[in-house]
Amino acid sequence: MKTVYETMYILRPDLGEEQVEQAINKYQNLLREQGADNIEIQNRGKRRLAYEINRNRDGIYIQMNYTGPGAAIAPMERAMRLSEEVIRYLTIKQDIPQEKPEAEVVAS
Repeated sequence: MKTVYETMYILRPDLGEEQVEQAINKYQNLLREQGADNIEIQNRGKRRLAYEINRNRDGIYIQMNYTGPGAAIAPMERAMRLSEEVIRYLTIKQDIPQEKPEAEVVAS
């Protein structure tokens, strides 16, 4: 069964435009290889971090929304953990509300 997920990760602020694109493509391809699809990527740009992470005060925020099997996440997060360019990442499972059938109105 496919579930909807959102992964937000923060890249080092000193990366160039091309390095950011390479990182985005790397994780997108990793997800595709694991069977994920409907991948939407939003580059949120460079922002100030709430607190310093690895001597970085800023970070480049990237958001990915996708559907796929739960097993697709572990290999991607492992690659992020081992990566030099990713300073933080978080994946959450999205709860998509099921459409409830409308209650029938009975006229009297």
